[in-house]
Amino acid sequence: MATYDLVVIGTGPGGYVCAVRASQLGMKAAVVEKNATLGGTCLNVGCMPSKALLYASEMFEEAGHSFAKMGVSVSAPKLDLPSMMNFKQQGIDGNVKGVEFLMKKNKIDVLKGTGKILGTGKVEISADGKSQVVETRSIVIATGSDIARLKGIEIDETRIVSSTGALSLDKVPGKLLIVGAGVIGLELGSVWHRLGAEVVVVEFLDRILPGMDGEIAKQFQRILEKQGFAFKLGAKVTGVDTSGKMLKARVEPAAGGAAETLEADVVLVCIGRAPYTDGLGLKEAGVALDNRGRVQIDPHFATSVKGVYAIGDVVAGPMLAHKAEDEGVAVAEIIAGQAGHVNYDVIPGVVYTTPEVSCVGKTEEELKQAGVAYTVGKFPFTANGRSKVNQTTDGFVKILADAKTDRVLGVHIIGREAGEMIHEAAVLMEFGGSAEDLARTCHAHPTRSEAIKEAALAVGKRAIHM
Repeated sequence: MATYDLVVIGTGPGGYVCAVRASQLGMKAAVVEKNATLGGTCLNVGCMPSKALLYASEMFEEAGHSFAKMGVSVSAPKLDLPSMMNFKQQGIDGNVKGVEFLMKKNKIDVLKGTGKILGTGKVEISADGKSQVVETRSIVIATGSDIARLKGIEIDETRIVSSTGALSLDKVPGKLLIVGAGVIGLELGSVWHRLGAEVVVVEFLDRILPGMDGEIAKQFQRILEKQGFAFKLGAKVTGVDTSGKMLKARVEPAAGGAAETLEADVVLVCIGRAPYTDGLGLKEAGVALDNRGRVQIDPHFATSVKGVYAIGDVVAGPMLAHKAEDEGVAVAEIIAGQAGHVNYDVIPGVVYTTPEVSCVGKTEEELKQAGVAYTVGKFPFTANGRSKVNQTTDGFVKILADAKTDRVLGVHIIGREAGEMIHEAAVLMEFGGSAEDLARTCHAHPTRSEAIKEAALAVGKRAIHM
């Protein structure tokens, strides 16, 4: 029987990073993976392939609509969808091979099969009708999440698809109906809209991007509508008739009322994700779950069973790859006797559309609800020199600072490269920095990042260029 210091079940960003850090700390580690490739949802059917298609479709749209105004004359671009999908696959393969390399480099054993926890210190791995049991000092559950399903609507990944199927459509749908106006739905909607699809988004709530700052969400919705998106907010899809050539979705007001029928070639169901715990043997092992099916953990990632820990999408908190990575590092350090820690107040979020949306820290709504007095500084990209000359002026930067201490509590950005710009705010907040600190930090000119400095100046009502 093989013996390890640590066995990690799942090789997504949380799992493989946890194993690497454990190896760095001198532990003999192994990872268990049921799929053919390493990397989990993120590398195979999530973050990475979607970013490849977002980039490729953005280039397609730029060539067709933006080159001419810059004095670059090209013939109308033609879409070669199989080649675009091959471009996506090359990116997936490169990242997957990268994780395989990290396992070899750090002498981490890869155990192929489905992992089942038999109790403290024992994991059973089953594959192809065979099973083996390994002993380990510690176990980390890093099995991630699965697509959330809508009652009464069966996903076939051909006409009614999840995010997985939406990444591999064999042709551009004439009409795409998206159920859910969250990050994933808007990103995938952007891909297919740029490639020629007519996109309608149905959202149960009366706003898009639930959980993000309300002002940011409203502005972003206007930008998407200008691009050609159509939204039906405060509405729900109660059924899809698949009998005809066109799908017919029944859409009702969330508050009740008369239903309408929307036709579509493809329906994309993007209503969130659910923790993946199937086949882990958690109930038999005594691992407690919460009322939402997530693994319950204490502040040190420990479950109700001694020596068993959990991280990532399978526990509470934002379902983000970088959150899982930080938890993977933290739990490995805790198991090694160190003081691993994750600051959940400073976890950035990004929507990789064009323009991008990024945020870190609190929203205005959260500060109001908590009764925190705050000041606001905003600066539009229409007043930013780099954005002006590039004619990419959609969006703005918004900084929320404590009214008494000036400590930055939240930063929200809509704009080109917003996902890259958010990190100076994250670093500032990690060190407890103030808007004044940010305002007095010299920023290179001309850059889009100057808008962040100007927003910080605006907190003190002294922005220069506005």
